[in-house]
Amino acid sequence: MTAPAPAPLPVISPQVRRLATVGLVVGVFLAALEASVVATAMPSVIRELGGEHLYALPFAVYLLTSTVSSPLWGRASDIVGRRRLYLWGVVIFLIGSALCGISQNMPTLIAARAVQGIGAGALLPLTLTMIGELYTLAERSRVQSFISGVWGVSGLLGPLLGGWLTEALSWRWTFYASLPFGIAALVIALRSLPETGQPRAANLDWPGAVLFTAGSGLIVWGLEQRQWVLVGVGALILFAAVAVERRHRDPLLPMRALRDRLPRVAFAGNLLGGAAYFGVIAYLPLYAQGVTGGSATAAGAILTPMLVGWTLTAIVTARLVKTVPLARIAQAGFLVLVVMFAALIFAVHAPLWVTSVLGFAVGTGMGFAMLSLLLAAQEGSPRAELGAVTSGVLFARQMGGALGVALMALLIGPAAIETGGYPLAEGLRRAYELSLGLVIVAFVLSLLLRVIPASQSGRASERPVSVE
Repeated sequence: MTAPAPAPLPVISPQVRRLATVGLVVGVFLAALEASVVATAMPSVIRELGGEHLYALPFAVYLLTSTVSSPLWGRASDIVGRRRLYLWGVVIFLIGSALCGISQNMPTLIAARAVQGIGAGALLPLTLTMIGELYTLAERSRVQSFISGVWGVSGLLGPLLGGWLTEALSWRWTFYASLPFGIAALVIALRSLPETGQPRAANLDWPGAVLFTAGSGLIVWGLEQRQWVLVGVGALILFAAVAVERRHRDPLLPMRALRDRLPRVAFAGNLLGGAAYFGVIAYLPLYAQGVTGGSATAAGAILTPMLVGWTLTAIVTARLVKTVPLARIAQAGFLVLVVMFAALIFAVHAPLWVTSVLGFAVGTGMGFAMLSLLLAAQEGSPRAELGAVTSGVLFARQMGGALGVALMALLIGPAAIETGGYPLAEGLRRAYELSLGLVIVAFVLSLLLRVIPASQSGRASERPVSVE
């Protein structure tokens, strides 16, 4: 079915757009830096605070709260406007970062990460939504490439910065490092960010948000603690959440959009890709230190190729979208992921540089697949649903990440996390095998996307994907 034509873009001067974009980019840099910096510090955190059996929870809880809050922020922005909620998101994120830095034990750190995740849930979806409203598709691809460049800088500097801060000062400074960037984003947004949303009467889906949080939280906790009753109860609660979503006037997820196959494929691809990628990336710094005997800086360096690979191909995707159908880009990305995760299974005992090279290729696959599916979902949605659809796609990706981290913890096992060495390497092999299975399914689903011939659409260059 062919996507509906979007509503006209708001009339905003080029100067205001440029200033607004700068503020949004600084906010994206804040979120990207935090994601890449903190991962390198976690081996040092558990050495100081203890709680090896809770290693996955600071990652999973952050992903969980940012994931569940993300559609709420997106839907709320459809109701009351974007600017106000974006500012609140930055403030909450900064409060969470400060609380993480002063944490004295793992439970406190996990709770602070939950607060931080709530704020992070606003940053990326609202940024992408406002970019979608400020720019046409052709313009947006250029801006997206610039934003991808920001991710690239953070991907290159973040892990190394996190390792250096951990060794030279303390792991606490990996959280404090985000404060100056957050304050800068707040000041720029206050001075220049216009209101792009169109407020309308609606109700936020608090029941859906509570059910999603409770269900996913129980699944994550149950997997981490090997409590299968909790996993089962969490799954039942998630089924109840979907039932509530189907009946709510303004659901947390864009249920009306999900009736079409294009958004469904985009959501499923992000869910599976996020589980495979983020589930593995949480444990690579531990692998670098616990298997190869590297330092905290080396643990950070192993993440850099994956993040840079994602960034570079996202920039390439933003340019390819003018000439190559989004369906083909997504399929190529998932095919790369299939090949690279298969290679990682056989390279688990290889030198660290081999893992880094293969990790770069994994990042390229994610860059092709994730951005192309996001752009396709945006172009296949009416403007009134743009915030919900954008945040919903990110919801799927990060929810996959939260569940993936917990599943990888189950496969690796707390004993291997604590002892390192050969058991940890073999545990990571099992994690790679799970990731391979997930991206194979995602690749098959991507084959359901169909390219629209130019004769069927007057805007084929802007809407290169549809589904039957």
